Amino acid sequence: MSIALNSTPPSIYALIISVALMSADIAFSAGSGPPAHPAIPNNGLKLPENDSLVELGHGMIDLEMNNSHSDVHTPPTDLWDRIRGGFTMAELDNEEVRRIEDFYASHPKSLEYIIERSKRYLFHIVEEVERRGMPAEMALLPIIESAFDPMAYSTRQAAGIWQLIPSTGRIYGLRQNWWYDGRRDIVAATRAALDYLQKLHAMFGEWELALASYNWGEGAVGRALEKNRNKGLATDFRSMKLPPETRNYIPRLIAIKNIISNPAAFGIELGSLPNQPYFEQVSAERHIDVRLAAWLADISVDEFKALNPAHNRPVIHSDGLDTLLLPVDKVEIFAENLRNHGEPLVSWQGYLARDGDTAATISKRYGISLRKLREVNDMGRQGTVTPGQTLLVPRNGNAGGTDISIIGNKPATQRSRERYFFHLVRADDTLHEIAKRYEVTVEQIKAWNGNLKHLVAGQKLILKPRASAGIAPSVPSGSGTSQKKRT
Repeated sequence: MSIALNSTPPSIYALIISVALMSADIAFSAGSGPPAHPAIPNNGLKLPENDSLVELGHGMIDLEMNNSHSDVHTPPTDLWDRIRGGFTMAELDNEEVRRIEDFYASHPKSLEYIIERSKRYLFHIVEEVERRGMPAEMALLPIIESAFDPMAYSTRQAAGIWQLIPSTGRIYGLRQNWWYDGRRDIVAATRAALDYLQKLHAMFGEWELALASYNWGEGAVGRALEKNRNKGLATDFRSMKLPPETRNYIPRLIAIKNIISNPAAFGIELGSLPNQPYFEQVSAERHIDVRLAAWLADISVDEFKALNPAHNRPVIHSDGLDTLLLPVDKVEIFAENLRNHGEPLVSWQGYLARDGDTAATISKRYGISLRKLREVNDMGRQGTVTPGQTLLVPRNGNAGGTDISIIGNKPATQRSRERYFFHLVRADDTLHEIAKRYEVTVEQIKAWNGNLKHLVAGQKLILKPRASAGIAPSVPSGSGTSQKKRT
């Protein structure tokens, strides 16, 4: 409150005191009660109802509230600043932190590639992390889990940006079937992963142990804690006997936090990231082709798949409760185009295999390549077809078929063209041995990992079951064997 006085008769002092005490009463109304002060007589003074300036005699009192005293908080315009403001985890200064910092300082493009991919998802994740009162570091966890690749798939069957295994996904309500894998759904998997982390924090009482449990499994951490208790040892994260990958898991997260806190110090260019939603959820009330949905939204198929990676097939099978994610500025365009689209939304249909059917005869009948038929239906290289098996095939008026609902929500399969696998490099590994083990070439491994020159023990290599167009950077890891049990 600002006050300007020209001349102040004694009666005005009474008014000033009254207003001050009224403010004090308001300030204490939300606390333990009003302050103790003597009653001040009104003396017949009245305040005008509409004017913010009270003019009495030759005096003038400005009753406008000064904005500098309000509790209004202006949110940062850049999401990186918002994230930095939410960091609360304790600092670490050890060899693994420095190793990861040095790796990205010498390979800045690797982290910049991951950061660019994360920009679709980070605002939503930060919103959820803040809403739950969790440290902002949790929003960076997908960097070390999956390099923010929603199609990342580990040899232990962990999937999505949060790398959840099937059992954990089911426990936290993520549907997994032939059409859809909720572990890759950005919104649903974020909810499930944060639910799980909060549960682990409630169990163990500190975020470091919650993260160790997320990586190693709550059962394993619980047993390690019990051993320490029985020996009379401390039970905090630093006192625990943990496998190498789990021990290095938190230092890796802290190293990423340090880089985000001061990217220039490491030669990293984060770029600006608006503190506003990237996507919006819209209802998917009917089955629709992925390509058509992207076209109606005026975005590329790659962009659509990046926002909706949970859908396993070229057609989205909707039960009326599903949602799609679209860029905020494309939602109205999609709705308008969908209303005006007078043609079928689906160009695929179900087919019930009969005696004598083979993958080759079916592909010829429906005008689809044998490779595409196997890929769409997760048939593997052999492509064996059994009578009564339901397949997804293109609509072909002469060949017949039925609605895709015939396929139903049959169980999920483990094969998918788009999925990536991680291999944790051991000290005695060579590129030739790894290539032979995964039936790929050395050149493919190098291309998938940013033109890799040499191996480093503890490094995570991105591998793909067969060659595809995308190029992904290498993601460093702590040394040791993979521990993703999540039990």
